[in-house]
Amino acid sequence: MSVFKSSLNRSLLISFTATLLVRASHATSLPFNRTECQASTTDPLQGCPLGTLLVGTNATNTSSFTSIQSAILSLPRDNSSATILILPGVYEEQLNITRPGPLNLLGQTESPLNASSNTVSVIWHEATGNDVNTAPTLESSLTGSGPTGYAVPANISFGTSDFRAYNLDFTNDYLPYSAGPSLAVGVSYANAAFYYTRFFSYQDTVYVGKRGNAYFHQCVIAGQTDFLYGFGTPWIENSTLLLRGCGGGITAWKGTNTTTPNKYGVYVHASSVVPANTSIAADIKGKCSLGRPWNSLHRSIFAQTYLSEAIRAEGYTAWSSSEPRVDAVTFMAEFDDFGPGWDLEGRKAGNVTRVLTEEEWFSFSGPEKVFEDGAAWVDEE
Repeated sequence: MSVFKSSLNRSLLISFTATLLVRASHATSLPFNRTECQASTTDPLQGCPLGTLLVGTNATNTSSFTSIQSAILSLPRDNSSATILILPGVYEEQLNITRPGPLNLLGQTESPLNASSNTVSVIWHEATGNDVNTAPTLESSLTGSGPTGYAVPANISFGTSDFRAYNLDFTNDYLPYSAGPSLAVGVSYANAAFYYTRFFSYQDTVYVGKRGNAYFHQCVIAGQTDFLYGFGTPWIENSTLLLRGCGGGITAWKGTNTTTPNKYGVYVHASSVVPANTSIAADIKGKCSLGRPWNSLHRSIFAQTYLSEAIRAEGYTAWSSSEPRVDAVTFMAEFDDFGPGWDLEGRKAGNVTRVLTEEEWFSFSGPEKVFEDGAAWVDEE
């Protein structure tokens, strides 16, 4: 069942990675200087594009809106581009982006290249729903239960082609442990990108649904159980996955019920997987699974990623001993991972993890190769 191949040595990897970086330099970027717009100035909108909406938690300030969702709802449901600047504060609300046009959400910050300095926090306190949901309709965003999930009707239209969020924190603090789905973000039938943004929950933190394409750059994603899950395609780059415990697996993926040519699945590249804090590190040593198959069409790859000693020797695991949900199609793989959580012999003994060659990894080696219509909307910074 498993496929075990030798990975690149470090000297060959250097030139291969350089090729990826050259490709990334041609990615689309914002049509304005976002760091100037995000800087704290006497006039908050200084450096922002004309028409930028301003949001602040204090009703007495000069902001136009006191909630982010009210600003979103004020925008026309068309293909026009829009930008919303959010002043520092805690916003207890859900965000729903259903409009088709490009939308940029910017958190005001003096450190736009450092997620740990974010000053804008969006918090939700319920098990159902999530902090930010990018989908054209409620029906298209539904997950369903069991190995097949909710069968989304075929006539659902695609939503936004270009949603971007910068320097925001999204937290679902329903309970301080795994207790059912508690999403911080959901993306379905849409393209969404997150930069220097943090996501906190315990179970099902990030959901990428059918025909969802989600790009994460320099982000922090924290969870305990299946905290990357869905049907669609997230690409996680140069980011940190924080383990708040070990339950299920980090990834739990299903096959898609669409016929689009994307390589659905979750891809974690050039990132790190570490305990959320030093106090929990000893408790979870050797206990965390890279993932388990929500159904047998699961696809995920951890590539060139640092794995802490919290990762189990076998890497990936079956869904359960009584219901493994693993067959010849199941694709739970690694390429050139490293760190104390990498154990080739353990991967072989577990007989579930695939260890990819350079040639096998190459067909998945960039967001433009896995997203449904390429990655022109991705700003790889």
